[in-house]
Amino acid sequence: MLEGFKKFIMRGNVLDLAVGVIIGGAFGAIVNSLVADIITPLIGMIFGAPDFSALKLGALNIGKFMNAVVSFLMVAFALYFFVVTPMNKLQEMSRRKEPEAAPAAPPEEVVLLREIRDALKK
Repeated sequence: MLEGFKKFIMRGNVLDLAVGVIIGGAFGAIVNSLVADIITPLIGMIFGAPDFSALKLGALNIGKFMNAVVSFLMVAFALYFFVVTPMNKLQEMSRRKEPEAAPAAPPEEVVLLREIRDALKK
C-alpha cells in the first residue's frame, strides 16, 4: 500500500500540479496587488471611491456583491492586458524567428510514379 502511494506521489504530473498550484497562488498575490494597489486607486482618482458596499436592497447586501463583481472584472482585465496579451506577443515573435523547415523530399516511389504519370499524359 505504501509502495503504491510512493509511486503516485513521485509521478511527474503530481509534482507539476503541486508546483503549478504554488506558483499560481504566488502569482495571484501579484495580480491582486496590481488591482488593489494600482488599478483601484486610479479608478478612485478618476471616478471617486469605487466602493459599493453601502448599497442595500432590503436585507440584501447588493453592494458587496457589486464589489466582488467589479473586483473580478478588474482582475480579469489585469490578467488579460498585463499577462495574456504580452505572452501572446512573445510567442508570436518566437514563432516568427524560427526558420521554416524545407519540405521533405518525397519518397523515390512517389517520384517514379509521377514520372510515369507525366509520361502517360504525353
